[in-house]
Amino acid sequence: MAINRTEIEVRYQETDQMGVVYHANYLVWFEIGRTKYIEQLGFTYKEMEKAGLLLPVIDAHISYKKPARYGEHICIETTLNSYDGIRITYDYTIKNEKDEHLVQGTTKHAFVHRDSFRPTQLRKVNNYWHTMLTKANEEL
Repeated sequence: MAINRTEIEVRYQETDQMGVVYHANYLVWFEIGRTKYIEQLGFTYKEMEKAGLLLPVIDAHISYKKPARYGEHICIETTLNSYDGIRITYDYTIKNEKDEHLVQGTTKHAFVHRDSFRPTQLRKVNNYWHTMLTKANEEL
């Protein structure tokens, strides 16, 4: 199974008055993880946008286990949950330096045309990208 591991250091501006990471920042970290995941497969969001594709989030779930804190080094583990040619779902696990699970989550996305926002099949826009995601999906 393809997995991307991206490490980041928690910045001060990502924390709240309690000294822990503000809950919405985990969604930003999910985006970092999925961006690095597709780069690992051989393409980028910038290339998709240039081809007229967008990949908006259509569903997101987050389960908070333990807070991340300022200065900690955390790891975002991103894997592909499913891909059907139009929709894609990613799974995320965020861990701290002690390998403790801090957050689990998923995001679901749909490939859409930039101008119309109508769903589209990825293979009709770029068969290579479709093939790479299909191969990753088959490894599940």
